[in-house]
Amino acid sequence: QVRLVESGGGLVQAGGSLRLSCAASARTLRTYTMAWFRQAPGKEREFVAAMTWREATTVYADSVKGRFTVSRDTTNNTFNLELSSLKPEDSAKYYCALTTNWTPLTVRFIRSYSFWGQGTRVTVST
Repeated sequence: QVRLVESGGGLVQAGGSLRLSCAASARTLRTYTMAWFRQAPGKEREFVAAMTWREATTVYADSVKGRFTVSRDTTNNTFNLELSSLKPEDSAKYYCALTTNWTPLTVRFIRSYSFWGQGTRVTVST
């Protein structure tokens, strides 16, 4: 069983930046792909970005490409999401998730992921 704990959410003005982190309890993450999803009130959960732990191959949703960046800290088993040039429509609860599956297509599917964190809320004000 893998436990994921997100942190770093908060309130920020449009155009600002935030850094989210996801701490994973797994002994090794080498076989995993880690991802960020988000869910705004009244909307479905959507894919944001993903990274393979071993090769650091990344995939981004078009809506965040060029503004958000994923990274990993292999020493501390944390997975990060840097959010910049934030817009009000980025307001959502952000979740990290783990999967052992990887294709550039299936990595975007919620059903591909076995482990989820509880989420951290990001609110972007105008």
